[in-house]
Amino acid sequence: MSVRSGADHEEHFRRVYAASFEPLLAYAVRRVEQPADAADIVAETFLVAWRRRREIPADGEARLWLYGVARRVLANHHRGDVRRERLGLRLRQRLTAFATDPAAEVPERLAVRAALARLSELDREVLLLNAREGLEPREAAQVLGVSAAAVRTRLSRARARLTKAADALRGSHQWKFLQRMSKDGDYPEVFWEMADETAAGNPPADYREALGCP
Repeated sequence: MSVRSGADHEEHFRRVYAASFEPLLAYAVRRVEQPADAADIVAETFLVAWRRRREIPADGEARLWLYGVARRVLANHHRGDVRRERLGLRLRQRLTAFATDPAAEVPERLAVRAALARLSELDREVLLLNAREGLEPREAAQVLGVSAAAVRTRLSRARARLTKAADALRGSHQWKFLQRMSKDGDYPEVFWEMADETAAGNPPADYREALGCP
């Protein structure tokens, strides 16, 4: 078994950075409220990766490893300075009074938000890792630090809960829109694109406990 030199580790890091930057940025953007925060998450994630470059796995597993690092960085971010969060909230409220995004109030987006808002943070996270990040259950399991069986079970239950959440809106315009989009309980890519804003929030502190893993 060959041993990598320091130069080999640096070259591997550069390849991983080039291949993973955009997917990792998209992952972060979907989990924070401000694009600037997403940039900070990605920068810190790659800083950690650089410091631990000797631990970065082979190319096929490197992106999943980075998602795991980013998840921990995100957890720290959400547990960050309360004063900064409150100040940011007040600033966003003031800015909203002057410039409201018209797309944020379209009925279709509101329908998606209404359905997903009825799910737990963990249900949304598992669904988004699968639908938006394109991860198989075994890959999502690696990101979350749990077993693939636990993710498959949670994914199946989350899909069922999403269908039930949509049915709870029965009779409304939102329900009619969701019914048109759904095909046997599955939703197309555009649904999950509309879901991105709903994904931002505080993730469970311990996914293993939330998923029922030892």
